[in-house]
Amino acid sequence: MRFWMTGMFASALTGFVWVALWHLVLTMTAILTMGAALPLALGPAALAGLVAGVFAGFQRPASSRNRRIAGIALIACLLFGFSLGAPFDPAGLLAVWQRVLLLVLASAAGWLSIEKTVGPATAGYMARYAAEEFYLRLLWGLGLMMFVLIVAVPFYVMVMTSLKSQQSLLINPLDLSIDYSLGVTRLLRSYIELFTDYGFMTLLINSAVVSVATVIITLLFSVPGAYAVAKLRFPGRQWLSGSVLLIYLIPAIILVIPLYAVFSQLGMRNSLFALCIVYPATTIPVAVYMLRGYFAGLPSDLDDAGLMDGLSRLQIITRIAMPLSMPAIASVALYVFMIAWNEFLFAFMFLDDVKLFTLS
Repeated sequence: MRFWMTGMFASALTGFVWVALWHLVLTMTAILTMGAALPLALGPAALAGLVAGVFAGFQRPASSRNRRIAGIALIACLLFGFSLGAPFDPAGLLAVWQRVLLLVLASAAGWLSIEKTVGPATAGYMARYAAEEFYLRLLWGLGLMMFVLIVAVPFYVMVMTSLKSQQSLLINPLDLSIDYSLGVTRLLRSYIELFTDYGFMTLLINSAVVSVATVIITLLFSVPGAYAVAKLRFPGRQWLSGSVLLIYLIPAIILVIPLYAVFSQLGMRNSLFALCIVYPATTIPVAVYMLRGYFAGLPSDLDDAGLMDGLSRLQIITRIAMPLSMPAIASVALYVFMIAWNEFLFAFMFLDDVKLFTLS
């Protein structure tokens, strides 16, 4: 019998890996957030996870409420016992509530990870398919955790540096801990100054207004346009369908000077309304292109049924095509919003009043 295809080995391996990994992650988190020099005592954690995994192998189903509570309590007791009463902080650098919090988080996260990974595996010999499925779940969970850590660490560094003064960053740039003794006001001083002294809220509101208006205008024109290109037959349809993205062959820097002159003569240059005109002109073509393919995939029988029921083309769009195309419309809306939110060139050229500046 291949021992690696037995459910007991799978459960033990799962507990060994997950409890040790969560212990490592939480220890590093405590080091970064609390500034304490904690040791990476992975031996007791791995041993506790091994025992918890064996316990999970005997408990079927492992996801019932009582067994879940028992599993979390077991890991907590094992971590406490194998580390001689100090699972995370043998030197006593942390407060009692911090040590209890780390112990509870490690126990709960470890057992829940064991549950999700072991799944319906039996304690005895597993079929080849069941064994492969188990190891795929284990690798998928480890990969997901690695991905989350890679994504979360830069955000954590960004937030922690924003809570520090420039002087403390220059003294020790690698110190990413939080000094709780400063109080909430001093910790959030940078954010308070940003919103009170630099008018950051005004910039956010301006960007939100322009971006939302751009999304609304773009959808008002692109949804009927994409439906017409996808469903209707008219002269020049193929040419229009293929040339809708030609505007993107022209760099924005070439358009900005003529538009600057036109809007200056019309007295519309230093206003958000000008951006609400220019931005949709650049986003409507790509929105039409993105929605056209989705509308083309909708069955034409639905349109015919709507026409037989007396609906107009506009009613078919609003009552049939749009409800069925909400995923595509939402994707286009998000894409257009991001374009308008991050646009810099036209906002830089058209706006002179500081109170009208956008965030970019």
